[in-house]
Amino acid sequence: MSASTERIAAKLADEAIEVMNQTGNERFYVEVAQLIGAASQTLEEAFLTEVRVRLAARKAMTFIKKHKQPGA
Repeated sequence: MSASTERIAAKLADEAIEVMNQTGNERFYVEVAQLIGAASQTLEEAFLTEVRVRLAARKAMTFIKKHKQPGA
């Protein structure tokens, strides 16, 4: 995968997650992926990977913060 594809996918993922945060629509990225996929399967796959990584990291940080001991 090219660096430009990864860069574009990362930017799109950031923007989609921002809309998700603003609207509460947790599946917005699926709609974006469908739109992208109609033109480029490569970019769609990169975008979905970027979104999933960010969402997984968010869940992991929430879990860690929940279990972190005060003062640690």
